[in-house]
Amino acid sequence: MSKPSVLFVCVHNAGRSQMAAGFMRELGQGRVEVLSAGSAPKDSINPIAVEAMAEVGIDIANNTPKILTPEAVQASDAVVTMGCGDACPYYPGKRYEDWVLDDPAGQGIESVRVIRDDIKARVEKLLAELLA
Repeated sequence: MSKPSVLFVCVHNAGRSQMAAGFMRELGQGRVEVLSAGSAPKDSINPIAVEAMAEVGIDIANNTPKILTPEAVQASDAVVTMGCGDACPYYPGKRYEDWVLDDPAGQGIESVRVIRDDIKARVEKLLAELLA
């Protein structure tokens, strides 16, 4: 059986989707293909998101925000969106989930920790379902 693949999408691909991808890579331990992208990617990752992930031992500092492409969506079994609305292309036959999460942009570390922990719980649930 081929590995399931997950695409995490948010607008800037600088916070939420990067944290989700970081958790999925770590928790999935190579059992899941992980992609992340943004509909309007920033130049760099949110430093507070990097700091929050470093606190739990996951390094996302060297990741680069990427533009969302139709090919990335087509290559994925599951597409998780986080506030990108209509910018996310829809293809029949894909599993879609929309995670309603606060945007960590401009927030302090305390707020970002709460978002990080919420993302981790959601990733654990998704991972269990994908590998079931």
